[in-house]
Amino acid sequence: MEFRTRDGVAKVLNGVNYHVSAGETLAVLGESGSGKSVTAQTIMGILDMPPAFITKGSIKFRGEDLLTQSAEARRQIRGEGIAMIFQDALSALNPVFTVGFQIEEQLKVRRGMSKADARKRAIELLDQVKIPNAKGRISDYPHQFSGGMRQRAMIAMSLALDPELLIADEPTTALDVTVQAQIMDLLAEIQKERDMGMILITHDLGVVADVADRISVMYAGRIVEHADVYELFRAPGHPYTESLLESLPRVDLRGQELKTIKGLPPSLTNIPPGCPFNPRCPRVFDRCVTEVPAVHDLGMGRTSRCHIAEEVVARG
Repeated sequence: MEFRTRDGVAKVLNGVNYHVSAGETLAVLGESGSGKSVTAQTIMGILDMPPAFITKGSIKFRGEDLLTQSAEARRQIRGEGIAMIFQDALSALNPVFTVGFQIEEQLKVRRGMSKADARKRAIELLDQVKIPNAKGRISDYPHQFSGGMRQRAMIAMSLALDPELLIADEPTTALDVTVQAQIMDLLAEIQKERDMGMILITHDLGVVADVADRISVMYAGRIVEHADVYELFRAPGHPYTESLLESLPRVDLRGQELKTIKGLPPSLTNIPPGCPFNPRCPRVFDRCVTEVPAVHDLGMGRTSRCHIAEEVVARG
């Protein structure tokens, strides 16, 4: 996947490969600009093309490649097969329509429900996501909801057509810690009830530790590590993942300087040669600046895109 712009070609996604099963949560981690949200938008088929171009690869859902399907076939999958919660509910919701209208619309268009039945189902959905007095709030506009309530309304919209896979793109952005916990608990509860697969896009390692089954770590448009959540936290297999974990505040290190990852992620129009992380990597060596690392299988479904991982595999 690349964006062709006036400033050059941005290699936004490069060899991204992950999967998620029913009832499973896959967390996609990485700094801003690593390609997490673009991957989700590509799956949903909502990127503007151009400037975006998919140069190779496939997106499989129910065993079929979505990239070979017509625009109408993909539209039918959106909502019913795959749904998405966007990270900024205030921007994602239409300010000139009530929250109820925005939920009801898809039920009337896609399910052929009458206005009365759609209204009844919309109230049920708002009640399911624990919005108090759902019947009374159904006619309110997005600006009349708090940040947490707007996010709950977004979740209700995404669940309206009973999707098999839910993509949650940083669903707790700009919410306070208490509300973040409530939203994540709500998503986990709904997922369990529906046996729904979920891709959770986030940069919050604390959120991931509580809800994810597996983690894919992204950097500069690539998956640099993929592992079971417990294994990744126990022994990270890539220096970038290790640096992310070390940057977490710790109670036992109170009073000490917080560790950070020096520098900034690379421009995707000018990715450095070799490993993209090499300018910031604390364990860089000569090979890292000349050779792009391959994906190495570390066993038990775990992979790492690092020359150090290659040496670990070689040693057995």
